[in-house]
This record gives sequence, C-alpha cells and structure tokens, in this order.
Amino acid sequence: MDAHQVTRRGFVGTALGAGLVAAAGQSAGRAAEGGAKPMRLGGPSFAKTKDPEELALAHRKLGYRAAYCPNVGLDDAARIRDLSDAFAKHDVVIAEVGRWCNLLDADAAKRKENLRKVTDGLALADAIGARCCVDIAGSYNEKVWYGPDPKNVSKAFFDATVENARKIIDAVKPRRAKLCLEMMGWALPDSADSYLELIKAVDRPGFGAHLDVCNLINSPRRFYDSAGVINECFDKLGRWITSCHAKDLKWNVEMNVHFVEVTVGTGSVDEGTLLRRLSTLGHDAPLMLEHCPNAEEYDKGRRYLLDLAGKLGLSFG
Repeated sequence: MDAHQVTRRGFVGTALGAGLVAAAGQSAGRAAEGGAKPMRLGGPSFAKTKDPEELALAHRKLGYRAAYCPNVGLDDAARIRDLSDAFAKHDVVIAEVGRWCNLLDADAAKRKENLRKVTDGLALADAIGARCCVDIAGSYNEKVWYGPDPKNVSKAFFDATVENARKIIDAVKPRRAKLCLEMMGWALPDSADSYLELIKAVDRPGFGAHLDVCNLINSPRRFYDSAGVINECFDKLGRWITSCHAKDLKWNVEMNVHFVEVTVGTGSVDEGTLLRRLSTLGHDAPLMLEHCPNAEEYDKGRRYLLDLAGKLGLSFG
C-alpha cells in the first residue's frame, strides 16, 4: 500500500475555536503556566550509529531529553517504529522534523514539490511521535529561498501562508504532531501578534507555534529588550508553543545594524528569562540547540544552559 495512503488522513471538520484564540493575551498566557518543572534540552548527538537504542542513549549521555528527528523515510514503517520505541524507552522526546524549503517558491513545480515535502514531514512527525514539523512560511525572494522581499510582509503572503498551512494539515490530519512555521525577521510571522493572527486564520488544531527568539530580534529595540520579546511570546503564544530553538545574538558594530548568530551564552539574549518562562509553561516544549558550527560549539552551548538552569534553581531533568 502507498505510504501516503497509510499516513495521510482525510480532513475532518474540527477547527480551533475562534474564542480560544481571542482569549489569548497576557493574563491568559500566564494563567496557563504553573510552578517550575524540569525542561527538555536537546541538540545533535553526533553519534556515529544508526541503531535506535544507541542513538537514544547518546542523547541521554549528553544530558538531552529531546532530539531532532533522526534520518528516516516516511515509507520505512519498521524503522519509524523502532526509533519511536527506543527514544520513548529512554525518555527522549523527538522535538521536531525540519523541512527547510520555500513553500512560496516562484517556480510552480518547485512550489508543488516543497508543499509535498512539508506534508510528508508532518506525516512523519505524527507517525514517529515528534512534537512538530517545522518550516518557514517561505519567501518571494527569487534568489535566496529564505531571503528578504517586500512582499514577505504583505497580505498576499499572509493569505498564501494560511492556504498552505491548511492544505498540509488537512492532507495529514495529524493526531499528535503540529505543523509550525518558524518566526523570521523579514517574513511573516515576524512577531507574537502576527503569529497569533496566523493561528486564528489557519483555524486548525494541528497548527502550533515554534519559538526562535533570535529570529524575531531585527531591531535595536528588540535587541535591547530581548526579555520583553520573550515574555510577550510566552504571554501571547504559550499555549501553542511546541518547540523552541536555543541560539544567541551579538551586535557587530558598523555604520548600520548588523546582528550575528553566536553560540548560546556568548551573546546578549536573555537566556535566563527564556528558561524561567519555559520551565513554567503549562506543557512540555523542548529547547533545541541550533546553528552551532561544530560539535565543540554545541557542547559549549549545552554546558552553558545546564549551568544556567542550575544557577536559576531550574532543571533539565
């Protein structure tokens, strides 16, 4: 039987109630939070093995209780089952299936293929028990698939993104995984408010929020007040956050604004606020180290976050 027939489910007309979205806000977001609880930290393990048991144990050895989805095809049901079982056995959550491609590519054939790629990614996330499948909404830039373009903050972009999200979710009808679109500094969603607007417009329970604070910091005001950016995201989006990226930013002083990503703990983002808010979120949302250039830098970021959590009286379990 075709794998798509097995994993994709027909659309059933259940929808996220508009009232639930309308209730989102500062008081509602914080009311959903409770006392501090152990968080889940994750990142690449760099283990040179394909064995599911060894992969799961390699993550635990690093203090990780979350992982990026290992390489596996949607049609490999046996390996999906083995990976899911091994990671669950060792309490390692598969945080996300990344499908980094342009859902708004100018080339119609590429756009169709990318839509299929993300749809299959969501089906894989649901089958393996990942929290989400994540991509960016896309870009109208014809040279760089994720690049800036004036139309990336337009109504046309918003409407096309809503249509794509609905198509993907309706094709899969996920039971546990969410489709998430990563925030960007030059494309929607580019703020907590625009993400909330997108959630309301998509109007599907299979749509969630992905938090990457560094991607939102695109101005001096946000750079100076990263704690405020983080708090706003948790206040307004907390109930929908399924996975987060851990990175940091440094300002390279030039004659114009130039922020660069650096290893977590070596920049200016208020990671303490991020951990405090994440630890009191009303549900489990993994924090995943991302974009380090090598294993050594990932290890620095890992040790920094474990140490910071300890200093704050928090824990990654």
